[in-house]
Amino acid sequence: MIHSERIVILDFGSQVTQLIARRVRECGVYAEIHPFTISSEKLRELQPKGIILSGGPASVYGEGAPHSTTAVFDMGVPILGICYGSQLISYQLGGEVIASDHREFGRAELLIDKTDPLFTGVGEKSIVWMSHGDHINKLADGFEVIAHTSTSPLCCFRNAERRIWGTLFHPEVHHSVDGKIILNNFVRAICGCHATWSAEAFIESKLDEIKNTVGDGGVICALSGGVDSTVAAVLLHQAIGDKLHCIHVDSGLMRSNESSTLAELFKQHFAMSIDVVDASELFLGRLANVSDPEQKRKIIGKSFIDVFEVEAKKFGDAKFLAQGTLYPDVIESVSVKGPSVTIKSHHNVGGLPEHMNLSLIEPFRELFKDEVRNVGRALGVPDWFVDRHPFPGPGLAIRVLGEITQERLEILRKADDIYLEEIRNAGLYNDIWQAFSVLLPVQSVGVMGDERTYENVCALRAVTSTDGMTADWFHMPYEVLARMSNRIINEVRGINRVVYDISSKPPATIEWE
Repeated sequence: MIHSERIVILDFGSQVTQLIARRVRECGVYAEIHPFTISSEKLRELQPKGIILSGGPASVYGEGAPHSTTAVFDMGVPILGICYGSQLISYQLGGEVIASDHREFGRAELLIDKTDPLFTGVGEKSIVWMSHGDHINKLADGFEVIAHTSTSPLCCFRNAERRIWGTLFHPEVHHSVDGKIILNNFVRAICGCHATWSAEAFIESKLDEIKNTVGDGGVICALSGGVDSTVAAVLLHQAIGDKLHCIHVDSGLMRSNESSTLAELFKQHFAMSIDVVDASELFLGRLANVSDPEQKRKIIGKSFIDVFEVEAKKFGDAKFLAQGTLYPDVIESVSVKGPSVTIKSHHNVGGLPEHMNLSLIEPFRELFKDEVRNVGRALGVPDWFVDRHPFPGPGLAIRVLGEITQERLEILRKADDIYLEEIRNAGLYNDIWQAFSVLLPVQSVGVMGDERTYENVCALRAVTSTDGMTADWFHMPYEVLARMSNRIINEVRGINRVVYDISSKPPATIEWE
């Protein structure tokens, strides 16, 4: 993609590096992430208007700790270091960073000491989010403190002449109340960027990129039935027309009526045909007696690719496979841009086989869910579909914990239908980022009609979020929970107990597997 203005983020391993890019884009400015190992030559080629150094889990003074080339500080553009990035600025430019006796994790009160363009629009005090075990003991020459907390006297600093700033707190997370204002000040006022990044701008640049990449070749689009792959299909169709071949694989792991809903959408709103492939026997056969979630994901990923490679042979021009992979999928699966820790493999990222006969096209690989929704609206995808809750690529395989059988899948489908129906009846669907049921590999004793039962436990999960990187459990009204539980136990044979998940992310993930 070609952008006249960009902010470059150097990744030092933070699990929320992508949130920095997201926040910068919310300011209307394009941002992209590169590994901290980027060469000074490549960095100059990118012509950034500003550079942000991300956080990270290491100690800057530790053996093998990630360090950037010092040429970064001689680029002549504004620099903002966040957490590890701020410590790195001090360490590499002659300051001192040491292990702290008092670590800071969570909310802290930031006190502004000096007027600075970074804090325009921020009061004398602000709540910020800390996550560090080291602290800066001495600033490098030419730097001065501009804000502090009770335990971090050198929390924020600057070198006005060299246009370098550092913050020990994380302005990119929503817990930092004025974080977005601070980042907006940096990219707009300090770096001088204009608000030119939008869904429409993304579409325009991606259409050209897709056309140039595909050339005379054809593209097989993997339609899962979710928002991401559907919007990707609409974008690709607008770019290459009939060279796009959409394939929806019924893996046997879908929600009720998933395939028919998808077919109806394309029939009513877009002049696009879909080939539906029933591969349920293949998937369920390969998943038989498999309980480990990572193994499930790997099997599903390989099975999807196997099916698509076979289907692609029906189209002589097929050279590419398109997927709706998102940023959170990538960062949780494998460190592509920097040294982040792998959380879990996603079927369409970490689960891909090393050898493929089709080249991948992933237009949304560096977008967040809400950004894809905005792209979808701009492309004319109806709101009722764009606003659907996320559904994982591996489908119900990671919501049926333990062994997967046709019977257990059907039990979960029925419970999930009731759960989502009651959420909609209560007018809560659009207040929730994602809601779903989980069938546990646990049975419990119950009593029905004076008879003892020993049946499955169903867990209900609902979270609020903006991007899927962090999430809080949704405070479901008690009376709604009561109706859900009553209906599921009475109407779904095989479930005699319902529980509600009140875990946030982190420490939990949104999905159970």
